[in-house]
Amino acid sequence: MIFDKTLNAKDLALIIGSDVEIVGDENAIVKGINEIHMVTPGDVTFVDHPKYYTKALTSNASFVIINVKPEETYGKTLFISSDPFRDYVKIVKHFRIFIPQDSFIHPDAEIGAGTRIQPGVFVGRNVKIGKNCLIHSNVSIYDHTTIGDNVIIQANSVIGGDAFYFKRRDTHWDKMESCGSTRIGNNVEIGALCTIDKGVSGTTTIGDGCKFDNHIQVGHDTVIGKNVLIGAHSAIAGVTVIEDECILWSRISINKDLVVGKGTVLLAMSAIDKSVEPGKTLFGVPAIDARRKWKEIAALRMLPEALEDLEKLKNIINKKEQE
Repeated sequence: MIFDKTLNAKDLALIIGSDVEIVGDENAIVKGINEIHMVTPGDVTFVDHPKYYTKALTSNASFVIINVKPEETYGKTLFISSDPFRDYVKIVKHFRIFIPQDSFIHPDAEIGAGTRIQPGVFVGRNVKIGKNCLIHSNVSIYDHTTIGDNVIIQANSVIGGDAFYFKRRDTHWDKMESCGSTRIGNNVEIGALCTIDKGVSGTTTIGDGCKFDNHIQVGHDTVIGKNVLIGAHSAIAGVTVIEDECILWSRISINKDLVVGKGTVLLAMSAIDKSVEPGKTLFGVPAIDARRKWKEIAALRMLPEALEDLEKLKNIINKKEQE
């Protein structure tokens, strides 16, 4: 998220408001806030686990909220904090304030010519909808969503809901507040009861020409390429990249932080937990080459008969030995 006003590191420390110590240039200009996988120069990010200290300190971020004082700053301006997650969320809440809305369609929403919006549709702030779209009843389009031309969204889908992201505390789960956005390309069709979460700090993207069946979940900061077909009841975790021309048949499960290569086909009821090379056809849990999986299934079906034949052979051998 890019800040809507200019501020420096000292200003940001005042917003945090906790007992934070600045190490580095207090006058350096902070441009925005982002999670570690989304950062660009000028951004502030946070890290609170030793496993990720080096990754954060050597990232493109210019500012890091961190719970230790490292020997090497790698040229960053640091905010030394007892709870970096808490202070990161404070910044998000400061710049992305929730403002209740008293109308179904926000008066400032941009809606293109020829677009038809059915009764009961909610359209939030900072929403842009292109030309010749059809939005069916009871769809909710959250703040900071951009929709292209010729898009169809079936009834009761939710576009741009909060990311499913929580930090474990001793007594509860702490919510990571979302400040990202959602972008849907041109000529996209989204079925009924689908949910597409906004980015935590970046953008969840659905490419041109994608077609979604009903009951599909897309997690935060996922990027789906062009002309991707997804069957019903599929679940795609956050920060996933699905490249162009992929086909995901029904009830597909995809783990977070991986890449599904261009032209991949995932057959129904499959699940993947590792990145996939382009052009593969996969099946199973975990999914492997479909032909190999079918051979395994065929072999398993033959196993009971094979065991019976083995038992018969043992009996014949035993009889001969007794003779």
